[in-house]
Amino acid sequence: MRAIFIIAILIYGAWSYYSKNKNSLPFSTKSKSTVEHNFKCDGRQHCSQMRSYEEAKFFTDNCPATKMDGDHDGIPCERQFGRH
Repeated sequence: MRAIFIIAILIYGAWSYYSKNKNSLPFSTKSKSTVEHNFKCDGRQHCSQMRSYEEAKFFTDNCPATKMDGDHDGIPCERQFGRH
């Protein structure tokens, strides 16, 4: 009976640890589509200053005073990156 109690406590402890640390474990279940980029707001505002659609999207979503979504549809630099 004591062994079952100890095993139950160990399982609960392991589950608690995993729940709190699952994003920092090396076998995290994050999909490849959620790859994090190291973009930062640095004053760029125009499509000509962007190297990718993902970068332009980051800037329009997170940085002030960008001028990349003229029709305000949430898709920046449509002509440059062929997004319609």
